[in-house]
Amino acid sequence: GRADVVFGTLLFGRMQGGEGADRVMGLFINTLPVRIGVGDEAVEVAVRRTHALLADLLRHEHASLALAQRCSGVAAPAPLFTSLLNYRHGGGTKRSREVGQARVGVRDIHGAERTNYPVTLSVDDLGEEFSLTAQVAAPADAERVCRLMHTALERLAEALEATPGRAIGSIDVLPEAERRMVVEEWNRTDVEYPVGFPIHRLFEEQAARTPDAAAIAWGGETLTYAALDHAANRLANHLRRRGVRPETRVGICLERGPELVVAILAVLKAGGAYVPLDPAYPGERLAFMLADSGAPLLLTRLPLPEGIPPHAAGVVCLDADRERIEAESAQGPAADVFPANLAYVIYTSGSTGRPKGVLVQHGSLANLLAATREAFGIGEGDVMPALASYAFDIWLFEALLPLTSRAAVRLVERERVLDVPALVEEIADATLVHAVPALMRQLVHAERETPRLARLRRAFVGGDRVPADLLAEMREAFPAAETHVLYGPTEGTILASAHSVPADGMVAGNPIGRPLGNVRLYVCDALGRPQPAEVPGELLIGRAGVARGYLGRAGLTAERFVPDPFSAEGGARLYRTGDRARWRADGTLEFLGRVDDQVKIRGFRIEPGEIDAALSAHAQVREARVIAWEDAPGETRLVAYVVGGVEADDLREHLRRSLPEYMLPAAFVFLDALPLTPNGKLD
Repeated sequence: GRADVVFGTLLFGRMQGGEGADRVMGLFINTLPVRIGVGDEAVEVAVRRTHALLADLLRHEHASLALAQRCSGVAAPAPLFTSLLNYRHGGGTKRSREVGQARVGVRDIHGAERTNYPVTLSVDDLGEEFSLTAQVAAPADAERVCRLMHTALERLAEALEATPGRAIGSIDVLPEAERRMVVEEWNRTDVEYPVGFPIHRLFEEQAARTPDAAAIAWGGETLTYAALDHAANRLANHLRRRGVRPETRVGICLERGPELVVAILAVLKAGGAYVPLDPAYPGERLAFMLADSGAPLLLTRLPLPEGIPPHAAGVVCLDADRERIEAESAQGPAADVFPANLAYVIYTSGSTGRPKGVLVQHGSLANLLAATREAFGIGEGDVMPALASYAFDIWLFEALLPLTSRAAVRLVERERVLDVPALVEEIADATLVHAVPALMRQLVHAERETPRLARLRRAFVGGDRVPADLLAEMREAFPAAETHVLYGPTEGTILASAHSVPADGMVAGNPIGRPLGNVRLYVCDALGRPQPAEVPGELLIGRAGVARGYLGRAGLTAERFVPDPFSAEGGARLYRTGDRARWRADGTLEFLGRVDDQVKIRGFRIEPGEIDAALSAHAQVREARVIAWEDAPGETRLVAYVVGGVEADDLREHLRRSLPEYMLPAAFVFLDALPLTPNGKLD
């Protein structure tokens, strides 16, 4: 998928001219790097340019590779190239009886030819035909390389003959059979779900069927489905009286507890879309999100959260307005909500220095809950703790999935989540548990010391890169529970794929599995073309999970939410995740990292650019850059590099006024100047 390609090529090296030069004994071949750009220029122009480049290289055929390394600016021992192309002139006139047909096969060369490179391609020019040999580690890879290279050469020849003016970078080299596999066969996820029913209607159906069953566990108390439904209906009717209708955004700023679930269900029942505002956030950040969301109402308790002025929005105080709310009808309001209506707006870190609101619709949320309910068989008797902050969409998986599946959700105070021994004791009745890798590792260690989670039957881990050793430890600590890796960005409606870990817990790399029901996943190059299996690219999400876009950010929405060329549906879009991934040969996706600077730490999605902007706002900071350091697999922290006369404690206090705790750097490094590369970029 790269537009700038460097590979090594073999040069004959034998001295030219002079009496007997061709008969001098010795091995003169030399290897030098070739750098080729593949972009918008015409095929014919690109081929001629490459020809001229190789001809020019002959002037240097006696130069050593060490000299090339010194001239390149790439410091040793980093290699200049990791693949080799050897064009060998056979000079023969052999004619095949199958000219024009490709014959691809695998043979074991048994050491007859050796290569020091991961990939070596040899082209034997036989006069009227060519022979292509690929030497790689595994024979199966050799066959794939030959097939892909044959297709590439075939398409290039076709372009030279028929469309020499076509941009060389636009030539699609994916064989048709492989295209069908990565685009269609591995995306056969169509399922009929009742997504026309918004999730609060599904909850109401559960409440009607099992009114006396426990819906919420909170400390030593429980709230039944009927009681939760009636409380949400009263608040929903009050919100309708205050003007909430479909597409009305309502801010919710409450501590964790049953009131929070009541408030979210009430906003959805009233037809509105909720905007989570975690009271643990700095007041400046809360005020920005409330103003940016345009929410005319705020659901909270007195006193008002710090930083939110009384006139910022209409306020519904669940304590001060209790009598009026409880006087409302316990029957649900007749609010028409359709799949295309907005369900919630969740703010994520923004690279421009301010968070951005993601708009998610009811149809996407309903599909996600239906897909996970079917994939994991959640139902009556299950108990799932809600451990995440409700400002993040994974909380909906932890809390609303049980409530639409005849199960119960156990709400846990934030302080208890941070106290792992107390947490394990509190969630001892859990049959399902989800946690980010850092918290899951602590749960595993606590379970090893004192086993308590005897009822656990499924353990979910996600929100960050999941180390392979953690998965093995989970299988060992929870032998009776199935282990699943979950993957999905907020813009893809919580989750897009899941991977079931084998019983022995042994996995290679970072598998994120296969797409969930009605979700489609594509690995594409920079031009949006599907990549072959095993070839990295950007991961794109299509179909049911795609969010509406970013609130008030039309340019960013157009950049990240692009037309879906794989769908026949009018207006269909793909979300460009910015995650690097690849399809494995068995149809499983593997996460490889990011194509940008975004990082995830303890499950929190962070744009370092937002922290850079906050640091640069300090009067004494001249320059600042924040990067993520991984001290050990799964243990990542933020480090700020700062130019300016200021103390670390002063900077921490400055950042706390606008950024949540999880975005504060763990360390500050003060420099006289930021180190730059020769072309002026950060080193």
